[in-house]
Amino acid sequence: MSYSSLKSIAKKLQLSESTVSRALNDYKDISKTTKELVNETVLKMGYQPNVFARRLASGNAECLGFIIPWRDGQLNDPFLGELMAGMTSALNIKGWDLTVLVAKSLEEEIQLFKKLSVSKSVSGLIISRTLWDDKRFKLLKDLKIPFVAHGRSKSCDNSAWLDIDNEAAFYDMTNHFISLGHKKIAHIGGPSIYNFSIQREVGWRKALSEEGLSVSSKYFQVAELSFEGGMKAMNELLKLKNPPTSVCCVSDTVAVGAMQSLRNHNIYPGKEISLIGYDGLALGAWMEPQLSTMEHSLQSVGRELAEMLIKLVEGRKKPTELQKLFSASILRRSTDNPPMAE
Repeated sequence: MSYSSLKSIAKKLQLSESTVSRALNDYKDISKTTKELVNETVLKMGYQPNVFARRLASGNAECLGFIIPWRDGQLNDPFLGELMAGMTSALNIKGWDLTVLVAKSLEEEIQLFKKLSVSKSVSGLIISRTLWDDKRFKLLKDLKIPFVAHGRSKSCDNSAWLDIDNEAAFYDMTNHFISLGHKKIAHIGGPSIYNFSIQREVGWRKALSEEGLSVSSKYFQVAELSFEGGMKAMNELLKLKNPPTSVCCVSDTVAVGAMQSLRNHNIYPGKEISLIGYDGLALGAWMEPQLSTMEHSLQSVGRELAEMLIKLVEGRKKPTELQKLFSASILRRSTDNPPMAE
């Protein structure tokens, strides 16, 4: 269904846009006959108001939404908890709330957007786990829903987004292993539908290629973004005749699963096989041994995402003025060490 604008409805009825708007908002100075005529025309022409601006004007723009794509079937990922803690800390200052919404597929997520545009239940959205060819960007613009993306896509130039320089992070991680003397460096990556998975793999491959080291497919495993996914991927690497001496993990959650796999094989993480995670989760410091990681404060990222969306909803910034690229740095703990002498 295509939607008509307020201007086109006013033109058809030969009324001013102000009169049409006041009729839709049930102002007392507009006659009952005019209100009925406007509402009847709206139904026929499919007018969709900018509900977010209306809620803001009435003082009710107090709820933002965070969409969790449950495509990996994981809602217990500590990554989400730390991210949302940052979001709520920013919203609490404003007295706003956070509504968490779960979508089991991209199709379900798209349907959810359409329902939200009608229900008026949130003033704006934070979306995550962006795809390179992400249809959500255009859809949310068409639905006139303010949004900030946690991650980039090829169609994000005119949108608000916050991302980490994933390629640089995994380039640095791989080079760190090289500087320690490792030559057999594996990568446990995430599903290739996600833009960040592609970027992290590119960083790993680039560092190896520049050093003339093997970029063998046997040292690359794709994992679900879960503890179980990391464990399964490491199990596969350990089946190799010449297993890697170090592993770059797509996330801390995956790295923790990989560590459990090593323990199951009586291998002490960081000794025979080193590994580094990504995200800087507090969980890593509680592991034995403590997990080395590429750190960027997830709570800071969550807080920044919420603050960016608040500025967008309140009309203080344009989407193109809200584009930020953060960097990650190595946090050395106990699992990144030189390779054992052969």
